[in-house]
Amino acid sequence: MAADKLSTRHLLGIKDINLNDIELIFETADNFKDVINRPIKRVPSLRDITIANIFFENSTRTKLSFELAEKRLSADVINFAASSSSVSKGETLIDTVNNILSMKVDMVVMRHPYAGAGVFLSKHINAQIVNAGDGAHEHPTQALLDAYSIRQKLGEVRGKKVVIVGDILHSRVAISNILCLQKLGAEVMVCGPATLIPKHIASLGVKVEHDLITALNWCDVANMLRIQLERQDIKYFPSLREYAMMYGLNKKILDNLNKEIIVMHPGPINRGVEITSDVADSKQSIILEQVENGVAIRMAVLYLLASQRD
Repeated sequence: MAADKLSTRHLLGIKDINLNDIELIFETADNFKDVINRPIKRVPSLRDITIANIFFENSTRTKLSFELAEKRLSADVINFAASSSSVSKGETLIDTVNNILSMKVDMVVMRHPYAGAGVFLSKHINAQIVNAGDGAHEHPTQALLDAYSIRQKLGEVRGKKVVIVGDILHSRVAISNILCLQKLGAEVMVCGPATLIPKHIASLGVKVEHDLITALNWCDVANMLRIQLERQDIKYFPSLREYAMMYGLNKKILDNLNKEIIVMHPGPINRGVEITSDVADSKQSIILEQVENGVAIRMAVLYLLASQRD
């Protein structure tokens, strides 16, 4: 049985939480999954809490998922998009957030293009911070929902072999997933072109493989990452077509493996690049389960953080 409270006031990254925290989040998410699958999907758990969603980068899935989680918990929600705000007029991060906090906000869910923005903010303001992605650094709720989805499908994460395929270099999802899966006892491999694998990633205790078929035959679960073209300042491979030929997962490859594997994707999918439509929509894909589990995991995180409030 996990402990009954988190060891941290904020959720800034997987590296800041322990195995007990992860198990507590999963147990709490189990309860919230029951809530979101019943006719009345709302509980009054956060009725007196105000949460600000502050997104300095574009987001559809994560923003919707957090907003839905907050509303399912009956929190008051305010949304802030940096592109249409005073940030574009030169206002600093601390000024922006302090202005929002002066409106008596209890919790901030923030996505920011710079690594460490959430950590920086947590040192300067009193509200609790949930990191919804900071640059190419961490994306803790994505890693939690991915591991939770594996647990739901395979019974447990311990001992499972997970390969993360694609743009590891620019991916906050990859780093958070590696840390989370290792804490839960899984074996992790990364696979992709040498130019998209960070130089010293083996020091994290992961296997490195450049051949997709070898990696897929090794794994129980393949997490196919999107090519992050918006973060790439130089060309890391000749063309998307060549990338898809070398590292794209299609139904023929899937059917020719020596065992049946589970296919995941954090979204948004570039169909025909990292995976084809027939793989994304196949029975081995748990991509839509990941989306549903994302709401339950984020409800659990917000609820557990709020329950620590003085």
